[in-house]
Amino acid sequence: QVQLVESGGGLVQAGGSLRLSCAASGRVFRISAMAWYRQAPGKQQRELVARISSGGTTMYADSAKGRFTISRDNAKNTVSLQMNSLKPEDTALYYCNADWMDGPLKYGSWGQGTQVTVSS
Repeated sequence: QVQLVESGGGLVQAGGSLRLSCAASGRVFRISAMAWYRQAPGKQQRELVARISSGGTTMYADSAKGRFTISRDNAKNTVSLQMNSLKPEDTALYYCNADWMDGPLKYGSWGQGTQVTVSS
């Protein structure tokens, strides 16, 4: 099993910045890609914000490009999301996600979420 704990959410004014962090524990040596998702108020689905492979390859949702930066520290088993130029529409519960393998099977773990609120 892989456990994830997020931190760094909060309330910020539009145009401000926040940095989210996620610490992994457990079978961390089996983790491959890590990602940040978010679920906006009133929406049932989580949307992918950014993803980073074990080798450092990144991809971003269009809404995050140019404003957010995902990074990971494999030695510390952490992944971070630097969010700049925040907008009210970025308000959401942000979740950390990690893909990990157990033999031939692939699993996904989720954190408990951290709230980000951007005021206008």
